[in-house]
Amino acid sequence: MTPAARLEAVWRDGGPAQWALRPLGGLHQALVGLRRVLYRRGWKATVRLPCPVIVVGNRVAGGAGKTPTTLALVNALQQAGWRPGIVSRGHGGQGTAPRPVRADSVATTVGDEPLLMQRRAAVPVWVGGDRAAAAHALRAAHPDVDVLVCDDGLQHLRLGRDIEIVVFDERGAGNGWLLPAGPLREPIDAPAAAPHQFVLYNAAQPSTALPGDCATRQLAGAVDLAGWWAGAPATAAQLAALRGRHLLASAGIGQPRRFFDALRAAGLTIDTLALEDHHDHARLPWPQEAREVVVTEKDAIKLDPRRLAAERPGLRVWVVPLVLVLPPAFIGRVLDALGPAPAR
Repeated sequence: MTPAARLEAVWRDGGPAQWALRPLGGLHQALVGLRRVLYRRGWKATVRLPCPVIVVGNRVAGGAGKTPTTLALVNALQQAGWRPGIVSRGHGGQGTAPRPVRADSVATTVGDEPLLMQRRAAVPVWVGGDRAAAAHALRAAHPDVDVLVCDDGLQHLRLGRDIEIVVFDERGAGNGWLLPAGPLREPIDAPAAAPHQFVLYNAAQPSTALPGDCATRQLAGAVDLAGWWAGAPATAAQLAALRGRHLLASAGIGQPRRFFDALRAAGLTIDTLALEDHHDHARLPWPQEAREVVVTEKDAIKLDPRRLAAERPGLRVWVVPLVLVLPPAFIGRVLDALGPAPAR
């Protein structure tokens, strides 16, 4: 069990350890409230961009589905005639100064999720510790971008926003406590910092009392690692071909069990290896006896096929992308809040 999984067990099961963390959770809540007051009263400055900003984030730590939501939203914006760009903190990257994510960037420099978004969305992506500075840099480099989507910036109040999208998964608000006593980054009923706020459930049904829409999770199919890096699409036929084979499913994401459950639901027989979120794969984590490994795109972005061919000849790695399908009604509400796309 990973350290994150052990902490989640404490939140879920309660007991002395959870009670011992509650004073820290109460202190965290007080600090979050104070910070919001400072921004609301203008004692800390909010930076506004000359184009609409949509912030996608969550109130629960770890793997609620922000990045798949961002990718699905960017696609919907493109379909509606917008030219989006993406800004992100660049978790796992080096440095905090604004910098672009390019096709030849590496995850250790810009972060695994921004690099994945650049490959999947094919739109300008910039990262930086100050998301407002990263947004300004992106717009300066790409003045044709007319809407910005901020991945994981709900608590980054320095960046002014026009729309907030709050993502929850099956865990809902957990035990209702803030970190480290519970999974919440801020109170479940924290006020919106934007004129429009929408709740999206990355789950089959709402998991909190907040009204919102439910997205649908899907496996896009499967493709071998070298093919994925070459731009080959994942296919349902290849995923089906993996049935009946001895597979190791490995996932360095926030909620690896969600990936494993989806693979089993697709008919695959798997052993599982849950890694820490953002696992760097600096050393290959799989046992020597493994012959076929199934990974997420977030893991694949850190696996060079040439390296694997040299270190583990005979090992086959399959990439199975997870995608999120947004409800049409949800997309419609977001587009209505934005207004019409700029004329070309």
